[in-house]
Amino acid sequence: MKVDVSQYFAMKLACETDCADVYQAMLTGLQDFVLFDVRSNEAFAKSHVQGAVNMPSADISELTMAKYDKVTPIVVYCWGPGCNGATKAACKLAKMGYQVKEMIGGIHYWEDFERYPVNRRVSQAQS
Repeated sequence: MKVDVSQYFAMKLACETDCADVYQAMLTGLQDFVLFDVRSNEAFAKSHVQGAVNMPSADISELTMAKYDKVTPIVVYCWGPGCNGATKAACKLAKMGYQVKEMIGGIHYWEDFERYPVNRRVSQAQS
């Protein structure tokens, strides 16, 4: 039996994006999506992608999502490869009817590998 693996990879691309694509869209002004950081409020406060909305996975509900239309895509991220928070959030959003993609690598790849800019909380000791 011959398996068409191209379907598998097409589905992956339909459900995922990477840090480079997100950054490029933001840099060029072609961002046609809302970026959700689905980590905790505390983690978001310490460091997050510039322009991201703090939407902890556990807080996603019809009520919290009421101000977002279902036509504009949503890109979600969490800590990184060892965290499934973004996957859980993406699943929840998709079940609610939103167009959603997961940013592979999360904040870990964004900040540590790609070295793209982040917003950081400055501690009182540093100020």
